[in-house]
Amino acid sequence: MQKVATTYPEHARAVWALGMPLILSNLAQFAIHITDTVMLGWYDVTALAASTLAGTMFFVTFLVGAGFAQALTPMVAAASEAGDEVQVRRVTRMGLWLSIFYGLAVTIPFFWAEDILIAIGQDPDVSAMAHIYLQIVIWQMIPALIVMAMKSFLAALEHTSIILWGTIGTAIMNIFVNYALIFGNWGAPELGIRGAAIASLAVTLVTVAVLVIYTLRTLPQYQLFRNFWRSDTEIMARVFRLGWPIGLTSLAEGGLFSASAVMMGWIGAIELAAHGIAIQLASLTFMVHIGFSQAATVRAGRALGRMDETGLRTGGIAAIGMSAFFAMITSVIFLAFPETLVSLFIDPAEPERATLLRVGASLVMVAALFQLVDGAQVIALGLLRGVQDTTVPMVMATVSYWIIGLPVSYVLGFTLGYGAVGLWLGLVIGLLAAAILLLWRFWGRSVCIAPRAA
Repeated sequence: MQKVATTYPEHARAVWALGMPLILSNLAQFAIHITDTVMLGWYDVTALAASTLAGTMFFVTFLVGAGFAQALTPMVAAASEAGDEVQVRRVTRMGLWLSIFYGLAVTIPFFWAEDILIAIGQDPDVSAMAHIYLQIVIWQMIPALIVMAMKSFLAALEHTSIILWGTIGTAIMNIFVNYALIFGNWGAPELGIRGAAIASLAVTLVTVAVLVIYTLRTLPQYQLFRNFWRSDTEIMARVFRLGWPIGLTSLAEGGLFSASAVMMGWIGAIELAAHGIAIQLASLTFMVHIGFSQAATVRAGRALGRMDETGLRTGGIAAIGMSAFFAMITSVIFLAFPETLVSLFIDPAEPERATLLRVGASLVMVAALFQLVDGAQVIALGLLRGVQDTTVPMVMATVSYWIIGLPVSYVLGFTLGYGAVGLWLGLVIGLLAAAILLLWRFWGRSVCIAPRAA
């Protein structure tokens, strides 16, 4: 049994110790996407725009299913705190089941990706190239969901080093495979956007193997895959009830950014490519906040298991404070060096380089505005998930993102004519609304006596 933190410094150290490997693994995971963006940006601007569009479509679909995997973190943490190894196995097995079932169900629409993209107003050439990419990465859906479930299981048990080093290893692998297959280096065929898709699929399959082998060798007491095909309807229902609001909350947020990508495509291919670059930079810093949020979920879950209201709130303050401090640093960097950051993603010989730099830099400066609110809302979500409160936060987030943020983006971008910058200012307002509502939800009541299956 671990020593229970009682003071703010102890809680801060605990959040840092648990969160740092998760942050670094998130950054390493994100490096895979950064590699695709940078190398495709060097290869061809149309390929970059297509991968932005295709990646958005894939990621939005993935987010819903990932809710079942994320539900494992508070449930496994609570069972582990109680010393119930059988419950840990039952919960994780049903989380994997739900992830696989979901992955099978969502593959079908991707075979008509080009028609769907054209129907929502995207450029035909970009849509055709995005379709090529998606026909490969669709086979990544189930492995990616399994990776998410295994990472949630291991994080809940505070086995974060394997998550970190495994992700770093696969990120390095992705760089070499991308370099070979996108550009045709080292005797490999020049596959362009197809090469990026193949690299992503290969990296995900390797990650599944690494995490499964580690679990079997290091945590044999849980016998995680024993009688894997045995159904457990009671536990499946609990994971489903907790997971579907998490998935829809993630969909609401991811969908907000995806809708902004669609609207950006209505403005033009250059704006869409600039949006893709700025999103990569903002998402890179967001990985840090996600790591703190994941740590907050584990810490809050254990506090709930002890019915430790004081520890829960002190730990919440620690997580929020650390996230806010990092947000202030990144805001300064985004405001001080916007063009320098954007230039990292653009080939010096690109004919549209000047326009891309101008549009991208303006979006990065807007992204500086939502660093603090974006961090605050994701930390609040992590704390609420830790106490297994997911349904009301889902409603709050959906209202903030879609009833407030998206309409404001449209009005500012198109009705008032502010274009790409207006679209992003709407995102800031939606995230601010989410941060206010979710923090109010966490601090406004006695969360330790909240319904656990909310």
